[in-house]
This record gives sequence, C-alpha cells and structure tokens, in this order.
Amino acid sequence: MPEISRLAGPSGWIDMEFVERERTPEPAMKLGIQSHLAGLSLSNTVSLLENLGVERSRKAVHDWVQKADLQPTDGESPNHVALDETVIRINSLQYWLYAACDPETNQLLHVRLFPTTTTSATQIFLTELREKHSVESAVFLVDGAQHLQTALSRTGLRFHSKRHGNRNAIERIFRELKRRTSSFSNCFSHVFPETAENWLQAFAAWFNAPN
Repeated sequence: MPEISRLAGPSGWIDMEFVERERTPEPAMKLGIQSHLAGLSLSNTVSLLENLGVERSRKAVHDWVQKADLQPTDGESPNHVALDETVIRINSLQYWLYAACDPETNQLLHVRLFPTTTTSATQIFLTELREKHSVESAVFLVDGAQHLQTALSRTGLRFHSKRHGNRNAIERIFRELKRRTSSFSNCFSHVFPETAENWLQAFAAWFNAPN
C-alpha cells in the first residue's frame, strides 16, 4: 500500500534541471515522480494526474523518473553502516541489489545492482560508498556472509557480524523494496538492468526525503 501521507509531501529534493521544453507543469511532474516512488503504480499515477487535469502516459511518468537521475545525497559520516544484499528479478533473471544504510537515521547511503554476488563486486560497492561518504571510522554491521566480511577486511574497514538489532533497519528497507518490485512488475520487465538500477536509486532518494 502506498504511503499516502508522502504523496503530497515536500518535493524540493527532486531536481528539475533535466526538464527541456516539457509541456507538463513542473509541479505536476514532481507529483508524478513522487507519487510513483511513494507506491503508486504507473497506471494509478497517470489516473491521479488525470484527476488534476494533466493527461500523460505511463511512459511519460516512467521517463520523468529516469531523467531526473535521483540518488541519495553524498557527504554523510555515519557511526555504523548496515550492509547487505538481496535478490532482485529483472526480466526473469536474478540480480543482486547491494545496499548500505545508516541504522541510526534509517537513511540509505548507497544502492547498486550487480549480476552476481562476489567479493570483487562487494569491493566495488565499498569503493563507491567511500567516494560518496566518510565511512573510514564507521563500524559495518553484516550478517555471516563470508564475501561481505572478506571484502571489508581487504578494504581496511571495520565490521561486526550481527544478525539483529541495528541491522533490522536495512532488512525493513529490503522488505519494502521486494514488495514494490513484486507488486509493480512493469518497473522491472522489458528494461535494461541500468534502468532498474536508476529506479532503485530514485527510490532511495525518495526514501531519504523529509516527510
């Protein structure tokens, strides 16, 4: 069920610099992007806009989300980082979604898709995370997955194996992501992995946005 309370919330986090000769009013575009990321399907988002007198196609709303190129903001300095991965299906194929979040604030720090889950993929993810945020002093919270622990050791980052407690934050996020991707299969059918990853990063930006 979509988070109705967030459909009309602040939208300043949506950068509209991508707009070029768009005939749709920017407030309507922001509402479409925000409503879809908050939980409305593309079809229901189109219906919502039609009720406001704005007629646009599902493809138009999809394109707005893609062109906005939304991502979690950089520059955080968390004390702890919950790190995990989960399987996402794209065109019936398995991909692994890596995610890192600050369990104290529930803010997503970084999300990425990989075609496999290995120590090398984890190291790439950690390198990108370090470029975005100050995590050298943070303690990473991971489960018993050996490739996660090995990658953290190789990159010189501290970690603690923990299955519950602060790690519950990222598990809740993954449950919501799985619910969304299974409910709205059109988000991840007949698309390239890069398109799906862009949507997931936009979801992370929405997730972090103020209510």
